[in-house]
Amino acid sequence: MAYDNTCKFLAQTYPTNIVRWLLSIENPTVTVLKTEIIPEPIRSDALILLQTDQKILHIEFQTLPYSKPPIPYRMLNYWTLLYGQYWCEIEQIVIYLKKVDSELVLEDTFERQNTRHRYRVIRLWEEDPEQFLNDPALLPFATLANSNNPEIFLGQIAEKVSKIEIPEVKMNISAASEILAGLRFSGTLIRQLFREELMKESVIYQEILQTGIAQGEQRGLQIGEQRGLQIGEQRGLQLGEQRGLKLGEANLIIKLLTRKFGLITPILELRIKDLSIDQLEALTDDHFDFISINDLEKWLDLHSS
Repeated sequence: MAYDNTCKFLAQTYPTNIVRWLLSIENPTVTVLKTEIIPEPIRSDALILLQTDQKILHIEFQTLPYSKPPIPYRMLNYWTLLYGQYWCEIEQIVIYLKKVDSELVLEDTFERQNTRHRYRVIRLWEEDPEQFLNDPALLPFATLANSNNPEIFLGQIAEKVSKIEIPEVKMNISAASEILAGLRFSGTLIRQLFREELMKESVIYQEILQTGIAQGEQRGLQIGEQRGLQIGEQRGLQLGEQRGLKLGEANLIIKLLTRKFGLITPILELRIKDLSIDQLEALTDDHFDFISINDLEKWLDLHSS
C-alpha cells in the first residue's frame, strides 16, 4: 500500500532522524539493513531494519492491527531470526498509523507457555505532535499525531513544509505528508493546503509509478510468453510489455484516485483500465484538477469510447 511504502521511504531516506526520534540518540551512526533475511512467508511490506553502534532497530509500520500470522508472533519470529544472525541487542517497535477501535493495537507481548516476548508499540494518534514539528523528515508523521484542532494543525504542517529550502526534500516531504494525511483528512482539505504539483515531482510518486510499471511489465511478460506459443515469442513479448505498461499506468491512477476520493467503483476501474496509454497519461495529469468523483465520470465520458 502507498502508506506502507511512504513510511518505508521515510525510514530508509532519513534513518538518522528516525533513530533520533525513536531511540533518543543524538547524532547516531545508522546503517539501513536489507530485509531479505526475513523469510518471505512472514515478511512485511513495512519492515524496516536500522543498525546503530549499539543495536538493531526493527520497525513495523502498520495501517491496521490485523495480520496473519498475528503481529505478536511475527515480532517474536523476527527477533529470533535477527538475534541468530547479529547476536546483538534488538529494539522492536510497532507503529500504528490509523486510529481504530480494536484492542489489538494495545498488544505488546507474545506469551505462550514458558515463552514471553515484549516489544514497543506506538499509536501515532496518541503521540505529542510537537516532537515532529522541528524535524522536516518527521513532518509527515505529525499529520496523524494527537491534536485538539487537527484541521488547523494540518495547515501548520503544510506551512512548515512550504518553508523547507532544499527542493528535493520539500517535494518528498510534501508528498509523504499528503499520502499519510489521507488516512485522517479529506482529499479536499489536503488539496487546499498542499501543492499538488509537488506530489507528481517527488521521488515517492515516481517510485509508486515505477512499481506499478514493473508489476505491469511482469504480468505483461507472462501474457507475452503465453501468446508467443501461438504468434511467435518476439511478438508476444512486445504485446506483453505494452499491456504491462498499460496495466501499471492504470493501477497507478486508480491508487491516486482512491486516495483522493475514497473507494472507486468496479465499473469506473474497468473504464480506466480500458483506456489507452496516451489516455491514461492524460488522466494522470488531469486528475489533479478534479474536485469530485463526478469530474472523473465526466472526463471518462468525454475521452473514452
